This record gives sequence, structure tokens and C-alpha cells, in this order.
Amino acid sequence: MTEDISFRKDAVSNAKKIIVKAGTRLLIDRSSIAKLVSGIAKLRQSGHQVLLVSSGAVGMGMELAGVTKRPAELAHKQALAALGQTRLMSIYSEEAAKHGFSAAQLLLTAADLRNRNRYLNVMNCINALWERQILPIANENDSVSINELKFGDNDTLAGMLTSVTGADLTILLTTVDGLRNRDENGKLAERISVVPIVNDQIRALAGGTDDSNLSIGGMDSKLRAAELATAAGAFLWIADGREPDIFDRILNADDTGTIFLPRNHRVPGRKRWLGFFSKISGALIVDDGAAEALCKRGKSLLPSGVIAVRGDFHRGDSVEIISTNRNVIARGLVNFDAKDCLSLCGKHSEEVVAIMGKEAEIEVIHRDNLVLIEQ
Repeated sequence: MTEDISFRKDAVSNAKKIIVKAGTRLLIDRSSIAKLVSGIAKLRQSGHQVLLVSSGAVGMGMELAGVTKRPAELAHKQALAALGQTRLMSIYSEEAAKHGFSAAQLLLTAADLRNRNRYLNVMNCINALWERQILPIANENDSVSINELKFGDNDTLAGMLTSVTGADLTILLTTVDGLRNRDENGKLAERISVVPIVNDQIRALAGGTDDSNLSIGGMDSKLRAAELATAAGAFLWIADGREPDIFDRILNADDTGTIFLPRNHRVPGRKRWLGFFSKISGALIVDDGAAEALCKRGKSLLPSGVIAVRGDFHRGDSVEIISTNRNVIARGLVNFDAKDCLSLCGKHSEEVVAIMGKEAEIEVIHRDNLVLIEQ
């Protein structure tokens, strides 16, 4: 237990930037929103920069429209989101003003993070708001999102924004007190205090926790968010947002909820985009020697190590690098079109120059444009 508390102390004391996500079922009325904003004010007063990922637009729209069941039709959900978002932000702005700061709205789709320029615009906007001591409040743009442009849920959005902002800690406030083990009958048992890594055993513990009539997501989505956040070098903390003093308990590093530990060192911003958000246009299959050079020696990918090409990609596109055992080991920005990669498979540097000309790069993917994918 002492070790568990130590992890929590590290997570809070070293966190300059914190992402807080609150689910729809915690935002049931104005008093619950006021409580959330009050808790965020405490984090800010403790010296943390905070970004809030807020669900609740559709739920607020349902309340205003007198709808009791979340509609299945996309257009109806979009209409409720458009109705509810205005009211939701109005309440946030009024409650934030009581604590002496302003709130700003960010409505995002997945396309905003897949495109490198738009990704940078989102990151720069958030940083500019933080510089001005303004609370950014992000939500999926449900009023325009379609399936191809959706994050899926706001847990996933929170995990992605952890990577975008380089946040140190993500707090997912929900209506359960953390991830739990299961007994021999498959029923929920004791709470798990610390999760070092999200593996198949941990994923098997997940079960739905939300009412689909009102919201989406559940423990499955929170584990996906944990994978995103911890892979980016951040802690992620699942906590019960119904507890009246939950932010005090987090700031005190109390043993509450479940904390997930970072998996690796902080990844540079450009490589975070490449690893988590870039749209994959194809794949290169590499031999065992190339895989070892990439994963263990930090080398660039040379044509000599490429044994097959998949997809119709162009120079500068993002592609996956796949080992002979079919594992995705890396992503990178490729220096050649797919047809050129095909002609260069297995070729050594002098052969590359003979085929492509002396001005051509000798690497298929340079190490500066490559990020490893942890297995």
C-alpha cells in the first residue's frame, strides 16, 4: 500500500498539465457541474494547468427537449448535441466566473488530430488558452461528427488529448470507484489500486458501467484511454466523481480509484502525432535484421531490410512497419512512393543511388521520422 501511495504522490506532485474527463452521468444538473468546476479550481490553485473533457451535450439536449432515451438516429443525436452544447457551456462559463477564471470551448472531430497541421493548431490553441489562464473545455463535435470522424467516446478523446498536450496526468471521473478484480463467479470483487501495464488480463476485467440510454462508453473505453495516456508517458487515474471531496483526495494522493502507470519516457510531440494520430496509408514488411536494427539499435529503415510493400502510398505518407511475425513494430513517414519502394526492396545503398539517382535518400524511413510501437 505504501508503494501505491508513492505512485499517486509522483503522479500529482510532478503533474504540470492535467486532463480531467467527466462523464454524462456526473453532469446531471447545475449543482453537479458547479461541484466539478470547484474541484478543477482547486487543481488550478495548486499550480496545475487543467483541460476538461466534458461529456453531457447530448444529455443536456435530451433534458431540454424532454427526451428520456438516447436516440439511435444520427441526425437526432446531432440535433440534441447542438441544443445541449450551448446550455452546457453557458453553465460552465458562469460557474468558472465564480472562481475568477474563464472557460473556452473546443469542439473536435478525429480529423482534427489526424491532419498534422490541424493537430498543431489544436495544440497551439490549448497552449494559448493556458497561457491566458483560461480553462479549455473539449468535447467531441457531436453535431457534425459521422462514424468516420468520431473518436468513439470522450474517454478516448481524453487519452488522445493527453498525448496532444504532453499532459502528465489524466483523471477519468466516472460512477465507479476504479477497476475491480472478479471472483470465481465472474462478479466484481476488490478494487485494484495500481495497474503497471494494460495487458490481456486487465482487459478481461472490463465490463460496461454506463447506461446506454444516457451515455456511451464504460470500463472498456477507460482502458483504451489508459493505453493511450500511459503510452504517451502519463499517469491515468480512474476515480469516482460522485465523491464530494474527490479532488481533495487526489491532491492528497489518497488510495482511491485505480492509477495506471506510464509505460515509457515522454515521447516528443511530432512523434506523438506520428504514433497515435497519423492516418496510415500502407505498410512495409521487414526482415528480422531490419526489425532488430529499428527496435534495438535505433537505426533508420533501409531498403535492404524491406521484403514486401502493401498499399498505394506516396512520399511523405505515414506507413506501418511490420515484422515477419506480423507484429506492427513502428510507424514512419516514408521517403518513396509505393511503386518505388517495390523496386527498391532488398537493394543496398549503392543500388538505390543507381536506380533513383544520386540526390535520392538512401533510407526508406529516417529514424527522425519513425516511432516504435510498444508490444
